Amino acid sequence: MDNELSSLTIIFTEFYYWVTVVFMFLIHVGFCVYEVGVSRRKNHLHTLMKNTMIVPLVTVTFYFFGWWIYFAFPNGPGVIGGLIAAPWAVPWSELMGAHLGGAPASDAVSAADTIYWARINGVFWAAFLLFSWTAASIVSGACIERIRSGAFWILAVLIGSALWIIDAAWGWHPDGWMVQKLGYHDAYASGVIHAIAGGFALGVLTVLGPRIGKFRADGSARIIPPANPWFVTIGLFLIFTGFWGFYAACNVPIIDIQSGDGVFFSATNIYLGPTSLSAITFNFLMSLAGGMMMGYVVSRGDPFWTYSSGLAGIIAASAGNDLYHPIQAMLIGAAGVMFMYKMHYWVERRFKIDDAVGAVAVHGYAGFFGVVVAGFMLWGYPASPNPDYAVITPWGQLAGAVIMFGVLGFLPGFLAAKILAASNMLRIPRAIELAGLDFKHEQQDEQHSSEVLAAEATEGQGVNS
Repeated sequence: MDNELSSLTIIFTEFYYWVTVVFMFLIHVGFCVYEVGVSRRKNHLHTLMKNTMIVPLVTVTFYFFGWWIYFAFPNGPGVIGGLIAAPWAVPWSELMGAHLGGAPASDAVSAADTIYWARINGVFWAAFLLFSWTAASIVSGACIERIRSGAFWILAVLIGSALWIIDAAWGWHPDGWMVQKLGYHDAYASGVIHAIAGGFALGVLTVLGPRIGKFRADGSARIIPPANPWFVTIGLFLIFTGFWGFYAACNVPIIDIQSGDGVFFSATNIYLGPTSLSAITFNFLMSLAGGMMMGYVVSRGDPFWTYSSGLAGIIAASAGNDLYHPIQAMLIGAAGVMFMYKMHYWVERRFKIDDAVGAVAVHGYAGFFGVVVAGFMLWGYPASPNPDYAVITPWGQLAGAVIMFGVLGFLPGFLAAKILAASNMLRIPRAIELAGLDFKHEQQDEQHSSEVLAAEATEGQGVNS
């Protein structure tokens, strides 16, 4: 590091991302608690372990290829150019491990690379990794109580370490082709994480089918209430807390945004446009409030939908929450909740889709809505500080929403589920679904208990003799 100011900037940025990652870990804790709360007692252990194993599987695969995709794919490749070299992001790079900077040990990276990426790479990678866990967990909740664990883990790696990071390279990178050509703007990931994961989940559910007993003979849907409303409440409040950290992680904490003609340090959004933690705090909480109030109204006070609507409100406003006025954020959050709630029940009735936790609605429909509405609310604003890139427009945002939800979300989810179903790998057998996915574990527990009792009886006989 060449001077004290650059040293402090880099070390502060390193610590900043480390703290946000710790907060974001609560998102995954919340998803685990929430999904267990929704699932029935006979499926608790399976639901928990299915989501828990996202952590090691997506972490390892994201290390090997997910991180490289973000830096290598902004041009498509093949849309406006080819692959971009990212030597600090390949798994064999010296900067993908312990490194204090200084002269590089190989010709693959430069001295400039080591100055910055030696300190930032791990924590920046971890922030994106936590986004990957979130994308996979969204899919997890939608298909509880009937999907095979192995099938879900394949799908989790596909969405968590490949598909969402491709859309991040396209629309959540300062030089992504969607930013350049469409004026795509999605500061806090209404589309980049939520719409794509919701669309992917919908594709999987279309093939997976509903839980046994969800629909009556006349086609009407039964309500399968959460088994533990307290777990649902605690889980969603943990997600709210982690989501706040997620918002901070979507910012670059300190950059001289006038380095060419002056000095003006500021936090920036993911596109390197100036913003502040103060601004996004206003908007995060106001969109949460708008969503919860609307959820309470449209669901007539149902706790499940009231809490879920708080999350949907944030997601609906997230695309433009770096630029919205707080009252705009509140109203957009409320409108997004009304849209997603109506869509959820219309799709359920019309297509017999059993979305167990409302994940497609809360993340997919609200995220799609958020991307599109930002095109109207921010029409004409610069999508990026680069004056050569397109500005925000309704048609650019609509195209982006379709790409996120449909092209990179629904279509791959549907095709992957079709392949797994054709291989008899997707859905559990009917008998196991009726008995419960924890039935095998309960049998093992009973066997172990019987063995312990038998051993105790034998020991007791030995003592008596």
